[in-house]
Amino acid sequence: MRRAVLIAAAVVVTIVAVVFAFQRKLVYFPSPGPLPSAEEVLPGGRDVRLVTADGLMLDGWHFEVPEAPATVIVFPGNGGNRLGRVPLARELTDRGLSVLLFDYRGYGGNPGEPSEEGLTYDARAALDLVDGPVIYFGESLGAAVAVELATFRPPRGLVLRSPFASLAAAGSYHYPWLPVKMLLRDKYPVVERVSAVDVPTVVVLGTADSVVPPAQSREVATAARARLVEVAGADHNDEVLLSGPQVLDAVLSVR
Repeated sequence: MRRAVLIAAAVVVTIVAVVFAFQRKLVYFPSPGPLPSAEEVLPGGRDVRLVTADGLMLDGWHFEVPEAPATVIVFPGNGGNRLGRVPLARELTDRGLSVLLFDYRGYGGNPGEPSEEGLTYDARAALDLVDGPVIYFGESLGAAVAVELATFRPPRGLVLRSPFASLAAAGSYHYPWLPVKMLLRDKYPVVERVSAVDVPTVVVLGTADSVVPPAQSREVATAARARLVEVAGADHNDEVLLSGPQVLDAVLSVR
């Protein structure tokens, strides 16, 4: 019996050690480059280069609309690259808003490895590229990045799509048998941070979200004193949550 307990304990310790060592592989899922030029994906777009405080050079696309009331900076989730956000950019520019799409470090062919600290640098580099009023649009993990940036420099408006309460809360939902809070290097405390942000805010969620529990997005909305938009039957990666009418209306309402 004692030997069985020791073996079981050793297995648990090994699993925890492996998860700790490779945890960022479970959080960040970048798609590589190379990617086409901005002009190829949307007429009039231009390629831009972001320079981070720690010396990385990141690629992005800027779609400028003459006399736009604001520029929407899109903070992507933890998967893919900026090519997957082109439908959103197309819809927003058609409605008179300029859009900046960029990839974090390690995504879309960019150098570096993603981390919470690194994505903070990336977000600030994106902001430095834009003159005039800005709207932050963050999806999932990107909502956490956008909220952190809002505590540094508040935007005209903030739209959070499928935000989690914190990375630990999201991780505990998917891995309830692991001491997630103790293991995590990256924290992303969205609820804690957004409560200090005082700008017009909209939270959009899908009621069938299987990645971020809708209850966590509602918690974020409460902390942010935000208008809440619930898209019935929508899952986390459904097109309606990428560039659907509820998402577009949310952005237009804070411009």
